[in-house]
Amino acid sequence: MRIVAVSLCVLCVMLCDCTVAAELSAGTARVDLTPPLEWRVPLGGYGARMSRPATGVHDRVFAKALVLSEGDRRFGLVTADVLAFPPPFKQAVLDRLGEGWSAEQLMLLASHWHTSLDMSSLNPENTYEIPQIGMFHPQVFAATVERVAGVVEEAASQTQPVCVGTDSRKISGWNRNRRSSEGVVDDGLIVTRFDGLDGLPVAVLVNFAAHPTFLSDREMMFSAGWPGHLQRTMEAVIGEGVTVMYYNGAEGDQSPVARADSGASRWERAERYGRELGLLSCELWRTIETRRDVVFSHHRQPIALPEQTWHRDYLETGGKEYGLTEELLTRLLPALFPRETASVSVRIGDLVIAGVPGEMTAELGLEIKQRGRAISGVEHVAIGGLADEWVSYILSSAEYAKGGYEASVSFYGPDLGGTIVDGVAEGMLQLAP
Repeated sequence: MRIVAVSLCVLCVMLCDCTVAAELSAGTARVDLTPPLEWRVPLGGYGARMSRPATGVHDRVFAKALVLSEGDRRFGLVTADVLAFPPPFKQAVLDRLGEGWSAEQLMLLASHWHTSLDMSSLNPENTYEIPQIGMFHPQVFAATVERVAGVVEEAASQTQPVCVGTDSRKISGWNRNRRSSEGVVDDGLIVTRFDGLDGLPVAVLVNFAAHPTFLSDREMMFSAGWPGHLQRTMEAVIGEGVTVMYYNGAEGDQSPVARADSGASRWERAERYGRELGLLSCELWRTIETRRDVVFSHHRQPIALPEQTWHRDYLETGGKEYGLTEELLTRLLPALFPRETASVSVRIGDLVIAGVPGEMTAELGLEIKQRGRAISGVEHVAIGGLADEWVSYILSSAEYAKGGYEASVSFYGPDLGGTIVDGVAEGMLQLAP
């Protein structure tokens, strides 16, 4: 299989007329984001941790960059083993990168793992010192901005011509709707392959919608979780120094389904899930044919958000977990949540990644995928979940009305889902054919 995969890419270079479309180049890099334990950095994901610092390192957390270029155009895709990015973070990275980089040219994608850097610790606007929601940590903010900007620069400095291909398949039984056994499930696995002109692997992108949980608030060591195990497994199997990057989809109501006989240990369940999903992704990767002549374009679509508010159930659900009262919400929402967001989208051959700035439910994610295929004519549309910033959970008006945890942590009312879907679709419409 390895010989066949290499020869397909080499044959593509020999046969295709590379003057027809973009002659794409790509570079990759990675950086360790794990802070020293003496910094006493809290883990994100659970209010019950009360911002207690991590007690150890189970496995290290990373950011990885893929920089694509064609002529004088370039685009940086960063995946990171962190909970999420707060609104000020991307601009801080762009300020550090300086001239030559704009908000349209960069997409940050968080895996949303719950034993890694907390979103609140990366937010300089978070001055409230509420342990349940997390507290700003200036040292880890500065270090993470520097490392993310640095990994983009490193990837941009070592690009090479590449062939690209994408494929997808349905994998039932790997995720479920956590709000309802009858709820919508997005079981689409999407894998994108970047090979050098010599046929050797450069990068692999893996997209699958599932909340990166398995661990509880009682596990207190840094870890990249099952997404980390997935990436390490694929890098070991494929070899040749390949960089594997996982990015989540519309995971707002999607939970992973543990593999059978994976043991009582939460750590073991996470490892086995990531390892087996990585092996399944490798099977798909081996079948992908790559091309040299691919369309490459990107766009940033501003989206005006509805008025800020909180759900009627908030104080009994999210509010109870995060220690917030109505008085605190009145002050906190305008300070920490934006009035406008954006969707960055990128087309790479037969793949469109549509950035969604929060945790979207699968129902809306599938609607974006359907609209994206109709708009762009590409076969594979992936949701880039938690893209660039976390604005809240994103539900349809019907799901918002049902209440529950996800609705209680959605801070723009019942119209947010439709607003984001329309904005993302408008952004995809601007991508060059």
